[in-house]
Amino acid sequence: MSAAVSPIPPGYHRITPHIIVSDAKKAADFYQKAFGAEVRGMAYTPDGKVIHAEVKIGDSILMFNDEIQAYGVVAPTTTKASTCVTLHMYVEDADKVFASALAAGAKVVMPLQDQFWGDRYGTVEDPFGHRWSIATHIKDQSPEEMKAAMDEAMSKMAASHS
Repeated sequence: MSAAVSPIPPGYHRITPHIIVSDAKKAADFYQKAFGAEVRGMAYTPDGKVIHAEVKIGDSILMFNDEIQAYGVVAPTTTKASTCVTLHMYVEDADKVFASALAAGAKVVMPLQDQFWGDRYGTVEDPFGHRWSIATHIKDQSPEEMKAAMDEAMSKMAASHS
């Protein structure tokens, strides 16, 4: 008799992002350079497309595959549409990871800076059209402190747009 199988495989979280990229081999290389990813494996179709790839970034797994336009599986770079998803990651040193992402070919969407909610936070777009927010938590706040900081930030934002 076999042992019970876990409904969530070891090493995976309840939610695991799975994205579509224009070139999964290049994406794996980018994720290694930008985020220190460990490539866990790639599976190929008979014509050489990557049908499934996995990397591990810190304690999380990211799945991705090449686009297959015949099945409507397309990457943001093909559709030219702005992505509606941001992959968020907490890291020990946001400045270091942000710089690594830029050096590997990412573009700045939102500059890295200290934010009112207590994170050092910024956003980049990878060469495959996906956005990544990179953060290090730097300040714990009570709900009251958070509200005051948010109100101040929103007030400054409104003043700068008037």
